[in-house]
Amino acid sequence: MTSLEETTEQTDSGPSGYAAARLRLLQEKTRPGPPRRAALARLTDDWLNALFTTAAQEAGVRGAALVAVGGYGRGELSPRSDLDLLLLHDGKSGPGAIAALADRVWYPVWDLGLALDHSVRTPGEARRTAAEDLKVQLGLLDARHVAGDLGLVTGVRTAILADWRNTAVKRLPALDELCRERAERHGELQFLLEPDLKEARGGLRDATALRAVAASWLADAPREGLADARRALLDVRDALHLTTGRATDRLALQEQDPVAAELGLLDADVLLRQVYEAARTVSYASDVTWREVNRVLRSRSVRPRLRAMLGSKPAPERTPLADGVVEMDGEAVLARTARPERDPVLPLRAAAAAAQAGLPISLHAVRRLATAAKPLPVPWPAEAREELVTLLGAGESTVPVWEALEAEGLITQLLPDWERVRCRPQRNAVHTWTVDRHLVETAVQASSLTRRVSRPDLLLVCALLHDIGKGWPGDHSVAGEVIARDVAARIGFDQEDMGVIATVVRHHLLLIDTATRRDLDDPATVASVAARIGSVSTLELLHALTEADALATGPAAWSSWRASLVDDLVARVAAVLAGDAPAEPEPTAPSAEQERLAVEALRTGDPVLSLRAQAETRQEEDGTPEPVGVELLIALPDQPGVLPAAAGVLALHRLTVRAADLRAIELPTELGGTAGPGGGTTEVLLLSWRVAAEYGSLPQAVRLRADLVRALDGSLDIPARLAEREAAYPRRRGVQAPPPRVTVAPTASQLATVIEVRAQDAPGLLHRIGRALEEAAVRVRSAHVSTLGANAVDTVYVTRADGSPLPEADAVDLAKGLEAALS
Repeated sequence: MTSLEETTEQTDSGPSGYAAARLRLLQEKTRPGPPRRAALARLTDDWLNALFTTAAQEAGVRGAALVAVGGYGRGELSPRSDLDLLLLHDGKSGPGAIAALADRVWYPVWDLGLALDHSVRTPGEARRTAAEDLKVQLGLLDARHVAGDLGLVTGVRTAILADWRNTAVKRLPALDELCRERAERHGELQFLLEPDLKEARGGLRDATALRAVAASWLADAPREGLADARRALLDVRDALHLTTGRATDRLALQEQDPVAAELGLLDADVLLRQVYEAARTVSYASDVTWREVNRVLRSRSVRPRLRAMLGSKPAPERTPLADGVVEMDGEAVLARTARPERDPVLPLRAAAAAAQAGLPISLHAVRRLATAAKPLPVPWPAEAREELVTLLGAGESTVPVWEALEAEGLITQLLPDWERVRCRPQRNAVHTWTVDRHLVETAVQASSLTRRVSRPDLLLVCALLHDIGKGWPGDHSVAGEVIARDVAARIGFDQEDMGVIATVVRHHLLLIDTATRRDLDDPATVASVAARIGSVSTLELLHALTEADALATGPAAWSSWRASLVDDLVARVAAVLAGDAPAEPEPTAPSAEQERLAVEALRTGDPVLSLRAQAETRQEEDGTPEPVGVELLIALPDQPGVLPAAAGVLALHRLTVRAADLRAIELPTELGGTAGPGGGTTEVLLLSWRVAAEYGSLPQAVRLRADLVRALDGSLDIPARLAEREAAYPRRRGVQAPPPRVTVAPTASQLATVIEVRAQDAPGLLHRIGRALEEAAVRVRSAHVSTLGANAVDTVYVTRADGSPLPEADAVDLAKGLEAALS
């Protein structure tokens, strides 16, 4: 088949005339969006009408029609959309004649390279197929006459619509289940970095399902904003088709900037935010609509005899929830006596009552509150602040209530700074949610940790505000500190509480960053954290927020290992804040196991390894112990190249390094079996690693040792092997990782120079760092590895050969050299 652009037929009414006109239309920049989709549908109608009319005459068929269904039936043709066509006939012509007519219509379409979804049926067959196949019935609800017998098409449309309404009680639950299954497979459009505009929840399929619900006359979707949301998604799909030249609905990362440019948007983030806002509108409309459908279906399931006994429809029961708020039909609604125009706290009171009761808040109630309620005075009265805290502390039921308030603009009325984070994408695969939803999810997680802190209200508010600075340029923690202080003042906290909230927001990453990237045995580490936090009460808030933030980020952001490091840091900082000065580290005597390995290494002159599971220090929710890592001990006579060799061997065996500690211990030479003149000592290097298998089981220690011996004697070419691995490493087409960045943390330690490496995670990254440091002739004291998604932050403590920190100029030169080596 030839492509549309390559067709060279002769007549204007033939394929080449249609192809040329279609191409001109798609290249026009003056009428994108609905006008172009409608014009493309009309152009296609005219071509197919002429094609069908000629074909029907040649085949000798009367009583037939060509029907557009689905998106084409709605007159919404995107540049690469399929043509969904039904050849409808009255059954009076012979099968051969109908087949000839179909061939004369289908083959010209195929010859142009257009995708075609086609069927041939009589009206009776169409009805029977629709009754058996829900998707067919949904497509026929949008049936539209293109050519041929108009009466035939009108009759089928009327019958299909009547069948749909007559069977809606049975078919709508099936449609609801279909939507749920699709959401499970494709996720939520409003949170995906590479969303499917059609299939994901909140996408075009759901918008079509809402049209079908409305056509049933059983319930209707909220109309405000829905048409605009649907149009926005179609516009993005049009631009996606034009920029890729493919019939795709998936907005891949590498396509987002070109699609944004096609739509005249600033960049891909603006595009995603627009998509998310549209998807949120469709998702909320779907929630409200299906809730109403299920309510109607429940009411219709009441037995007719019971209805007869009751005589007339009883008034629904109304159960009080709070002042001005009642429960009715499974929703929180406003009481008849509620006066939102006189009660500015009512929106928060209603939301808190609904969330605490685990109920959705009704659409009518939210809209009335949005239009009638007066703004809260600034600062808020105490009751409003308490209701906000109650709402945030309700747990999982907070989310749907918050979304209902947000859908009607109430959240930005209450908290104007929320507008900057609303629907804001987070371009990090570790994050599950957009910024605004992540903040709500953090409050949900924090609600289960309120028993651990003395001020649960501050914890919940800090959870809601900790990333509020992501809507502003620069470091979001710095910007967030200022915004959080302003918001705290707005909602009525006193000066002291405002200061605590601002401090927690400013330092909400301090504990996790320090615990995973710094040496906790270094007194400067603990002293620095204590100085920034200032009090035990602030520390406990930060501790709980750190866990809630990580749990709300995604599965990769929290683990028993990370939790154990944070717990250790918090305990040390709490001791300092209680008045205990951080103890100066003393040389730690090797454990019995370490000493045994060191003696064996001294005796044999070769590496000696021990690989064992570390003590299980934490418990899962069900009370079962959860391991926090595997400890790998390596002892060998001190020699150059140990760190890169060991790190490279671990990378080859697909072991992820979480932490590494390197130190030299002196042993009497005689323990190695040889005594020099006057005794003497020999240095043995002891490496203590915490590792985890990328997948599968751990390798055998004997294999690790064999490869380490080969790496040290040069017979194992680790760079070459890792290069092979990296070449085979899956990478996304068109996604360019940012360059590595290496910095010096000048006040992080008094005992060593702290070098921080931020880079794209890849097999052997620590090996490459080790090689560069080895070439710079510095000694590595310890390494701390933190990986989130595709990003790695490796911190190494280095000294000169005599064990002292590097001079400032040398440290800067080392960082520059390391950055160049990794680039």
